[in-house]
Amino acid sequence: MIGGEADTALIKKRFIELARGSERGYFTFTDFLGLAEQSAFSEIIPEIRGIRYTAFGGVEGAERVMIRFGDEEEMGYSDPFPIVALHVKPRAPKFAEKLSHRDYLGALMSLGIERTEIGDIAVTDDGAIVFAKVDMADYIIRSLERIRHTDVSVLMTEALPDTLYKTERIKIQAVGERIDAVIAKVFRISREESLALFRKQLVFINGRACLNNSAIPKRNDKISVRGHGRFIYLGYETLSKKGKLNIEIDVYV
Repeated sequence: MIGGEADTALIKKRFIELARGSERGYFTFTDFLGLAEQSAFSEIIPEIRGIRYTAFGGVEGAERVMIRFGDEEEMGYSDPFPIVALHVKPRAPKFAEKLSHRDYLGALMSLGIERTEIGDIAVTDDGAIVFAKVDMADYIIRSLERIRHTDVSVLMTEALPDTLYKTERIKIQAVGERIDAVIAKVFRISREESLALFRKQLVFINGRACLNNSAIPKRNDKISVRGHGRFIYLGYETLSKKGKLNIEIDVYV
């Protein structure tokens, strides 16, 4: 997580170094990036114009991603992202606790693993899928044995559920499409609470920090609000009898 202007400057410098490194004929990769780091990356894109890059987090729709600099056609070879999917599941499902994202993350952090080495953690019906850097996989498999009071096992997997990231279609009514009003309706918070999220720089649209609370989202924009969740903005088609917009939203659940 970026902690201040100095950290932001350092990570931007690192992005540029990695991008320039790919010009020597080999792919370069970042660590897993959170939303703040992805936003910082978006600000240096004009400085690396002409250098191709790809963002990926192990599965389509992942929020935490790595960035790979380089192009397969130009390089003449392929270098896959160093990401592995780990299936964490209780050894005795019948007696297992219901574990949250925070529980899984806390257990991993207690092993001394840096957050930059772990991607998304998707909680599933039978445990969780954890995306991690390849060089951390063996350590996690050997070391992660218990989460809270539940004994767990960890295995590499390529069989990811088709609906790893589930969304639920909802409709909200609002007088306009301002992002602060939409967020307030989606997460059922007050407008003042919504405004505070922008002041704290907790709102991101397509991986970029949004500081303008009156911005109008575009159709299919992915909006993430740290501490609350994320959703896809689908826009509106009709008006209510009172003249409000009937806005459709796909909320990640």
